[in-house]
Amino acid sequence: MVDFSNQFSRRKFLLTAGASAVGSVFLKGCLGNPPDTATTSQTQQVVATNLGAADKPEITKVKLGYIPIVEAAPLIIAKEKGFFAKYGMTEVDISKQANWGSARDNVEIGSAGGGIDGGQWQMPMPYLISEGYITKGNQKIPMYVLAQLNTQGNGIAIASKHKGKGMGLQIASKGTLFAQAKSAGNEFKAANTFPHANQEFWIRYWLAANGVDPDNEIQLLTVPASQTVANMKTGTMDAFSTGDPWPYRIVKDKIGFMSALTAEIWKNHPEEYLAMRADWVDKHPKATKALLKGLMEAQQWCDNFDNRKELSQILSGRNYFNVPAEVLLEPYMGKYDMGDGRTIDDRKMACLYWKDEKGNVSYPYKSHDLWFLTESVRWGFLPESTLANANKLIDKVNREDLWREAAKEMGIPAADIPTSTSRGVEEFFDGIKFDPTNPKAYLQSLKIKKVKV
Repeated sequence: MVDFSNQFSRRKFLLTAGASAVGSVFLKGCLGNPPDTATTSQTQQVVATNLGAADKPEITKVKLGYIPIVEAAPLIIAKEKGFFAKYGMTEVDISKQANWGSARDNVEIGSAGGGIDGGQWQMPMPYLISEGYITKGNQKIPMYVLAQLNTQGNGIAIASKHKGKGMGLQIASKGTLFAQAKSAGNEFKAANTFPHANQEFWIRYWLAANGVDPDNEIQLLTVPASQTVANMKTGTMDAFSTGDPWPYRIVKDKIGFMSALTAEIWKNHPEEYLAMRADWVDKHPKATKALLKGLMEAQQWCDNFDNRKELSQILSGRNYFNVPAEVLLEPYMGKYDMGDGRTIDDRKMACLYWKDEKGNVSYPYKSHDLWFLTESVRWGFLPESTLANANKLIDKVNREDLWREAAKEMGIPAADIPTSTSRGVEEFFDGIKFDPTNPKAYLQSLKIKKVKV
């Protein structure tokens, strides 16, 4: 297997990412009142007493980490609305993480060591942690993927200086733009928040689909989200792969524009996930299903557009995102000012948590995990031999069986419970298709890649 410590310097990343401990600097400003925790506490006390002995979790306490972006909403709402408590998880600590590197470090030590038991993750981070690719000393910390948190809600942000240069979903005259920047000693710089995960994959796919080799024609950076706006303002960053609510703020502050939503790149794509340390799940199977039940109720609540004003208000509070509620609300309603004269008003393009046009969002399809591993092979992050054992690895990490059990126990309609671990063939904006029964064919169909297939 490829040694990830050779792919990027862990120490260098931590030094770079540590600056994000200042919080969401470029999202500062406002404010919103903290949620009514007293009401939540009262709800917890009432509903927890209604559980039968067979349903009571082995433990009522757990510590979950999150990053303040819309992917975290179901975890926050499950706590604030008492959905976790309804199933007996009355002591759920939702802990804001300074950055993805901090989340990785905290899950390594676990809550017993002052860290976290699990929480929100970009993919394929649970796999990389499980296999020891990105952990201290390459120690394997087995993780379980339990649910998908959301679909969509991300986009590619471009600095204002590139307006009018054809930087849309389809990039016009790419050869001229990137070649001129490189020859002038000002190579196009694109950033993401953690290497070899979701947000890097989105920007790599967009560029490569437009004929731009992200490894040779631009410079890819790992930068904490709190530094991106400042870097765009000073002209030291050209693009950023980001999630809501950042796109709206970037546009409204006239710092940049949105070239594309990830919903345009891959409609109804898998985004971020709930994953836990395997030892915690194995020790607390009932508590795990209780968390899943609370999460599923929260996802259904979040997907009701009548609730999205309140959702925005809760997330905007100082103790969560600390942003103006309106920065969240318009994207949540599928309304995007792209900043380049283009607008989108389509709820199907918004961040979704429970259902999309392809079915259930919460269910963790194994076929999606396979795409993330295949894309890792595409860019040389994992060796090609990974695909030979991919299904075995996915069966070990992906616990969709626990999701199914929890869904059935809480009475989710059969129509909302997928009957297959595969969502089938996926299609991207450039016409490329991913057939999970033949990932090698997907790799062969791609013109720009590092792996030789």
